[in-house]
Amino acid sequence: MNFSFTPLVRRALPRATSRFPATGLLVRNGRAWNGGRGIATTGVDKKLVEKLPLAGIRVLDMTRVLAGPYCTQILGDLGAEIIKIEHPTKGDDTRSWGPPDAPYIDGVERQFPGESAYYLSVNRNKKSLGLSFNNPSGIAILHKLVQKCDILVENYLPGSLAKYKLDYATLSKINPSLIYASVTGYGQTGPYRDRAGYDVMVEAEMGLMHITGERDGPPVKVGVAVTDLTTGMYTAIGVLASLYARRETGLGQWIDASLSDCQVAGLANIASSGLVTGKKDSGRWGTAHATVVPYRAYKSKDTNIAVGGCNDKLYGILCDKIKKPEWKTDPRFVTNALRVKNRDTLDRIIEDELKTKTTKEWLEIFEGSGMPYAAVNDIQGTLNHEHVLARNMIQEVDHPACGPLKLVNHPVKYSSIEPKIRSPPPTLGQHTDEVLRELLDFNETEIEDLKAQKTVA
Repeated sequence: MNFSFTPLVRRALPRATSRFPATGLLVRNGRAWNGGRGIATTGVDKKLVEKLPLAGIRVLDMTRVLAGPYCTQILGDLGAEIIKIEHPTKGDDTRSWGPPDAPYIDGVERQFPGESAYYLSVNRNKKSLGLSFNNPSGIAILHKLVQKCDILVENYLPGSLAKYKLDYATLSKINPSLIYASVTGYGQTGPYRDRAGYDVMVEAEMGLMHITGERDGPPVKVGVAVTDLTTGMYTAIGVLASLYARRETGLGQWIDASLSDCQVAGLANIASSGLVTGKKDSGRWGTAHATVVPYRAYKSKDTNIAVGGCNDKLYGILCDKIKKPEWKTDPRFVTNALRVKNRDTLDRIIEDELKTKTTKEWLEIFEGSGMPYAAVNDIQGTLNHEHVLARNMIQEVDHPACGPLKLVNHPVKYSSIEPKIRSPPPTLGQHTDEVLRELLDFNETEIEDLKAQKTVA
């Protein structure tokens, strides 16, 4: 249900409850409930059950690059309508972050050679509105959109949207039910609030880079912008929690999500260890584990393979499978504490054995053993992996300018809904006319005037 209020409506809406005709089940806020047991799937209208949970929710997406767009893409996957605001000529920063690009094949001349792979990765299930808001006309359009939206997500520096009257204090008066999520590097408060926050810098500042890399090597970043992605997920969770809270109050709220906070939270057990002991961390461990041995990637005859003998039973399985049963009773290795103490020796002799066969051969030997193991695959190996394909993690879509494209799919599976790629990432300004005409009731003359003023594109 879309709780979009006019500025005059400030009261909470009551929950709508009725009986589902065919079954006698309660229907609450458009969902069928079976007592306290949650969603009922038997005897209920198939369309009611399969409706995506955020259908009818509208999001104004004023984000660029990764953390913010990743958040709004999650919301879009779950059924929300996402209206992405982009600069009318430059668009999202990542549109120019190629190569690689998916080349245009529709014959239309554009600023970019194609849609960048980076942009394509986090902008499915969205509409693009090319809009400049450095003028009164652009700001007025955004104010009208705010009245039509449930959620606004932005990732500008703290305070910078206030000069455009697009800050939470202003917009919450226009739409008291608006959920306003701000994604920044270091948050709305604190001594670093005005710093530009990018993933690598936050990985460095907040400890992750220090614990990532080989034991005697320099600190390195994680292979993907994991702090951005974590922040995008936490922000999406905050938005969903706020939607749930709004059912009772009818009021929105301001969400302050930062890369720095999310990165500190992401330190998990490493942070907990530091808090419990008050001591310096143990540094970088490469693919190994600080307190469990053996648990890492080793060289095989041709590539690399990861194995986990992370308790006495699993360690024993590993010894048996590599035909070294005597290692189970070796006094240097009989407990995990001893294996940690003699890590260098054990890692060396395990790798010596694993280097006698190819990774494929070891995979066949370890199959069905109950011990955790895995090939260390490259990205193409992952994208074409039989399990990845069986789990429907790659979906092909028809892009209006680039033709057939393969994209990574939504990762979570549900018993009665199917989040998926309903629409490909939009071209710049693809939906400008549609949004202005159908949502805001602009006529063709007004739209053409806005284009002539370069307010929209």
